[in-house]
Amino acid sequence: MDEAARAEWWAGLPAGIRDEIDGCVLQDSLLRAVRVVVEVGLVAHDIGVGTAQLIVNDRYLHYGDRVARTPESPLDLESLTYRASGCVGRIAAIEAMWDGDTVHDWFVRLLAVTVDPAGEQGLATVYRSTATRYLGGNEDHRPRDVVAVAAERVGSALAARLSVPFHFASPDTPDDEAPRWRP
Repeated sequence: MDEAARAEWWAGLPAGIRDEIDGCVLQDSLLRAVRVVVEVGLVAHDIGVGTAQLIVNDRYLHYGDRVARTPESPLDLESLTYRASGCVGRIAAIEAMWDGDTVHDWFVRLLAVTVDPAGEQGLATVYRSTATRYLGGNEDHRPRDVVAVAAERVGSALAARLSVPFHFASPDTPDDEAPRWRP
């Protein structure tokens, strides 16, 4: 569905549904907004998750700075160490994993991988804006993505502090299906 078709679909929605979706967007509730679009658009218009994300992204662009953005994850070593100390189970590794969506593009999730019990705990999400803030924005990291550079720096430092391995299976290329760390 192209931009004009999305705008036409949006204009055809009842005001109450538009208000509900915009309310989610203004509260930076991306997944809730996408879910509402899918729920109201799936039956009559065959709108799937991909198109719903584009529609919601259009609304984010419409509102711009008026969206009450969710605070960015802290990337300082002390904050990440504190978060890691709250993990259930023994931390066996720190892992960086690519993820992405139509609003944020590619980003990296930093995880503490635990054993006894086995699991993982999210420690931080490194978006482009978070990475730029963390790195100071003055360095050119090409050809590597600034998100990967920041995630690798902070993830490696945290792993060293915790005396565990750091794993980033695809630091040079965004790949959300890269192999996971195995104990």
